Amino acid sequence: MDANFLNIAIVVTYLVAMLAFGWWGKSRTKNNSDFLVAGRRLGPLLYTGTMAAVVLGGASTVGGVGLGYKFGISGMWLVVAIGSGVLLLSLLFAGTIQRLKIYTVSQMLSLRYGQRATQTSGIVMLAYTLMLCATSTGAYATIFVVLFDWERWLAIAVGGAIVLVYSTVGGMWSITLADQVQFIIKTVGIFFLMLPFVLNAAGGLDGIRARVDASFFQLDGIGVQTIITYFVVYTLGLLIGQDIWQRVFTAKTPKVARWGGATAGVYCILYGVAGAMIGLAARVALPDIDVANLGKDVVYAEVATHILPIGIGGLVMAAAVAAMMSTASGALIAAATVARADVVPFVASWFGKTINTDDSENPEHDVNANRYWVLGLGIVAVLISMAAQDVVVALTIAYDILVGGLLVAILGGLVWKRGTGIAAAWSMAVGSVLTLALLIAYATAIIPSEDGVYANDPIYWGLGASLLVYIVVSYLTPPTEPEVREAWDRRVAGAVSEELPLEAHPVASHAAH
Repeated sequence: MDANFLNIAIVVTYLVAMLAFGWWGKSRTKNNSDFLVAGRRLGPLLYTGTMAAVVLGGASTVGGVGLGYKFGISGMWLVVAIGSGVLLLSLLFAGTIQRLKIYTVSQMLSLRYGQRATQTSGIVMLAYTLMLCATSTGAYATIFVVLFDWERWLAIAVGGAIVLVYSTVGGMWSITLADQVQFIIKTVGIFFLMLPFVLNAAGGLDGIRARVDASFFQLDGIGVQTIITYFVVYTLGLLIGQDIWQRVFTAKTPKVARWGGATAGVYCILYGVAGAMIGLAARVALPDIDVANLGKDVVYAEVATHILPIGIGGLVMAAAVAAMMSTASGALIAAATVARADVVPFVASWFGKTINTDDSENPEHDVNANRYWVLGLGIVAVLISMAAQDVVVALTIAYDILVGGLLVAILGGLVWKRGTGIAAAWSMAVGSVLTLALLIAYATAIIPSEDGVYANDPIYWGLGASLLVYIVVSYLTPPTEPEVREAWDRRVAGAVSEELPLEAHPVASHAAH
């Protein structure tokens, strides 16, 4: 009872601190830029911490340990794929993305191609970020269920309310400070507490080798196909996700975005190795965990409660909550940004209406409008998490369409000058529709598959079709207009220092640049 009380006290202290960060962030939030991208002022330490925190969620922390318990060292590949995505994004594209001075991925597409049609990407991005937020909300609620013995709906409501408060009040500044604390807690919890304690309980590497099958030390033990899937879905998804790009927008300089992000990527890879080793050692120290019935995710909590000393277990539980909350808050502010800047104006245009959501002439009103969007979508995410026992299916569909439909147009715009707006629009349409159609066919068994909605083929076919259409249509259509291309090149070169307004049609503003 004493141990459980201490664990609860540590987690409650952490949650109260999260609320305090919200009020700190409010004092630094004066306009859109402050609320949505922390004023684009993050230096190397803050940027590295916030980037690592947002990508290392419950799947990376709790899930990574569970994979290590089940498969051994090859359980690292999920998190290694995530880290590789951060590394590639940072080294190849982050400098360019930072110089654009934009708020959303859709704005990048409009700037590059000069086509309103590319704003359809905002709808897919909103679905992806909203489902990611709902998934993370449900994940950290499971910790509260175990710790406080609450009903699931109450755990989701309380946890969601905490994330809502600090995200709504202070925006990205609050999230950034919370991420730093979460980053430190996760680092201490995984590398300096769980790993050494569990290795010691298992008798070190020699003790583990003597008591598990050699396959647990094979790098491909989890299966080559599974490893490929992780890299296709997570590495490629991280290259184009709004939640990740929005962190890149917070960097103070292109150099910070590039090397701070690369450092975060390397950290994520090491985090994945550590998580797998913790799970592998737990298999020896706690061989009787019933993962078949309870699921592999229970391993993390079992290690925290049965191996770690009193008090340390509470810190490790707080690390799990931190991992999930950082992902949830990042996805939430990304969803709000996309909804306000891209989706609402685009949908309004269907009905012949023009909506300018930007109120930069009155910064206080503009920040309050952002707060309403964060609050509203946060409530939606909490309700989705409560209503659905498994929102992973929805997240999987959103992730698949994100990669299968949008990847080619986004990366093509960054690396290929001949790519055209019409080609990008058709590429997104064909890739998204084909991916979704195949997902439905697999889910309903029209196409027999053991994996159902989790099958990989829809992504591969969607990507292939999207790439083919992008290349062919680009060569069949006129090159991008010179004024659009010139405006894009000036932004990429850093010659345009002012930010693009939160909601603005880039084509209409090219003449001003």
